[in-house]
Amino acid sequence: MALKFQFSTFILECGTDEAGRGCLAGPVTAAAVILPLSFKNTLLNDSKQLSEKNRMLLKPILEQTCVSYAVQHIFEAEIDTINILNASIKAMHGAISKLKTTPEYIIVDGNRFKPFENIPHSTVIKGDSKYLSIAAASVLAKTYRDDYMEKIHDEFPMYNWKQNKGYPTKEHRAAIKKYGITKYHRKSFRLLPEQYKLDI
Repeated sequence: MALKFQFSTFILECGTDEAGRGCLAGPVTAAAVILPLSFKNTLLNDSKQLSEKNRMLLKPILEQTCVSYAVQHIFEAEIDTINILNASIKAMHGAISKLKTTPEYIIVDGNRFKPFENIPHSTVIKGDSKYLSIAAASVLAKTYRDDYMEKIHDEFPMYNWKQNKGYPTKEHRAAIKKYGITKYHRKSFRLLPEQYKLDI
């Protein structure tokens, strides 16, 4: 199914999405993207449907052809303080506020959002597989977050973040069990299935 271009009738429609919500370590990262009306790309889809190679291929294309884009990380300490849902929305707000062009309408992947300034918005369930601008935001959020996780991997290679990007894989959980947690782990998350709280 081809992705649709516009949700609203506004020309400057911004799509926003986040990556890393379910991770045990690292930030939650959001991107906001406004695409030009002339935008066409047959490869672009929800980032989860794309290979890493195709996401990396799309990243510069999106950055060069969009009207405006921005990315925002919200880090572990803040996630632990305000919870992951609020952190995800805050990341999206942060990305939208950094856009060089102010959007006239915002479409958000998922079903939860708080109004941003006085710009009208709509939430779209599975929006990243329905609308191009949300798909574009999902690709940028994912590639920027993956890049960050690969950088911090060098600091703590035993967790293999280069591979698992902080998601709760068996290997990641086994490393937490063996080595404990790092400053990049989210303390408010249930990091190991058999314990609700880590003794810190």
